[in-house]
Amino acid sequence: MSETESPPAIDRAWWKESVVYQIYPRSFNDTTGDGVGDIPGIIEKVDYLDELGVDIIWLNPVYESPNADNGYDIADYRSIMDEFGTMDDWERLLDALHDRDIRLIMDLVVNHTSDEHEWFLKSRVDEEYRDYYIWRDGRTDVDGFTGFNGPEGEAPPNEWESFFGGPAWAYDEELEKWYMHLFDRKQPDLNWENPEVREEVFDMMQWWLEKGIDGFRMDVINLISKPDSVVHHDPPTNESPMWDSIDGPRVHEFLAEMHEEVLAGEDAFTIGEMIGQHMSMETAKRYVGRDGPLSTLFHFDHVLLDNGGEIWERSDWGLHDLRGVLTRWQDGLADDGWNSIYLSNHDQPRLVSRFGNDDEYRRESATLLATLIFTLRGTPYIFQGAEIGMTNYPFDSLEEFRDVETINPVTSALENGTIDSFESVKDALRHNSRDNARTPMQWDNTENGGFTDGEPWIGVNPNYEEINVVAAREDPDSVFNYYRELIDLRADNDVMVYGQYRLLAGDHDHIWAYTRSFEDSHLLVLLNFADHDGAIELPDHELPFDADSVEVERFVGNYDPLDGELEAVGHRYAELRPWEARVYAIEESQ
Repeated sequence: MSETESPPAIDRAWWKESVVYQIYPRSFNDTTGDGVGDIPGIIEKVDYLDELGVDIIWLNPVYESPNADNGYDIADYRSIMDEFGTMDDWERLLDALHDRDIRLIMDLVVNHTSDEHEWFLKSRVDEEYRDYYIWRDGRTDVDGFTGFNGPEGEAPPNEWESFFGGPAWAYDEELEKWYMHLFDRKQPDLNWENPEVREEVFDMMQWWLEKGIDGFRMDVINLISKPDSVVHHDPPTNESPMWDSIDGPRVHEFLAEMHEEVLAGEDAFTIGEMIGQHMSMETAKRYVGRDGPLSTLFHFDHVLLDNGGEIWERSDWGLHDLRGVLTRWQDGLADDGWNSIYLSNHDQPRLVSRFGNDDEYRRESATLLATLIFTLRGTPYIFQGAEIGMTNYPFDSLEEFRDVETINPVTSALENGTIDSFESVKDALRHNSRDNARTPMQWDNTENGGFTDGEPWIGVNPNYEEINVVAAREDPDSVFNYYRELIDLRADNDVMVYGQYRLLAGDHDHIWAYTRSFEDSHLLVLLNFADHDGAIELPDHELPFDADSVEVERFVGNYDPLDGELEAVGHRYAELRPWEARVYAIEESQ
């Protein structure tokens, strides 16, 4: 935005002004001693969530499931998994949250179901349900091919590979057809071309809204429309790669129908998980702009920066890359649309281990990353444990992992010789695996971090004796108390929510500097992404205010203030310590 342009009109919404806390129930708090977190365990910790100050809980799937993919393979959308409790427990949780003015959003997983869902079981034997899923014939024109779990000489319908490894098709011997599964073979894809499927999904969504939830996080929602090569051909052709399912030909039509049939008139918060990379801003605005069907979205651009292609591969990235990606999204949705600001979730490694320094500067880098999350324009997300600075787990064997996205491809690569040994890829798996985020919440320094009295379903990080909630609460300088301060500041300052973003000194090697501006209030944010000191000079021509006629105050920071700090900033200069985060409030003189 140029100096002479007026800022866009503010379109206020409660979900823009909220802070979201994501709970992975399996790993949050166990009350039964079976080693698996449960809904009563969440109820026990509602006061903790209230103390932290969050406004919305995003609950990962708690529906009935055989757990091939930790609940993202749903067998019944309208029931609660026995391991997690009962529907009565869930209703008590909803009431406990609402009593504290905390809203609840549920995970909506409708690209696929479990192969144990009633619809899929019927689709194998009943023509009336056959078209609920994507059943296709295999190919017989592939010389000498032995199918993957299929008949001799028959190849899968096309050459697509699952996101979890192997072909994206599984063969059913009774039906003598193949069904599509873009993820695990126990997660068959629904056929959204079938209007009866859409009606079933919309009825289910309305059922949950009537129970009192406040919205949905929509899992891989931009995969629901498959390309014509699959939709209109049996067997499918190979002219379209699997990536053509991303933002497929009818996805906007399907979501517009969802909005019209379910969401219109509801004061619901909706987040679309948009799998893939490098989405255009024009496409993003079709999802979340003023006329879009969703409130906001999760893009993957920044969390794929270190993706080397395979789960055991890594790519190098630097501050220029991270800053460039997030600035692109800040600018791209500045006038139309709304960002979701996250650095971790149940599908990503721990943020301090990935984007920070989880050793010497764990506290400093954890609080710097929190400052980034809370001072960019968008709704901020906290994944459980980030608020105490939890780190990646030191996995030592493949047997310690639980996630199919790690186990399946590594097992296959070991069998076919793509990799020599687990040891040869251990460091990369420690960095990349989703299981890093799924290790249990560390509540105190007792056995298993206070998560369970039994054997935890996945290992507890051995650093729980030092990194835990009890210790964090008692330390005024802890990551936890810094998060609380940021949440309180955001609740009281519109500039943190609605202020326009402007990048400063965008070529600096390790300091990210930017401003947020709302009416006559400004924030100046300085973040040193380095294990060493750094200095920055702020160019006058990039500032959205006249630096000679403003008042400067320290707003928040993760180090104690330095003598002369404000005077230096007044002269457009700052020296920052390793992983230091500073935010200044800038008020224009009248």
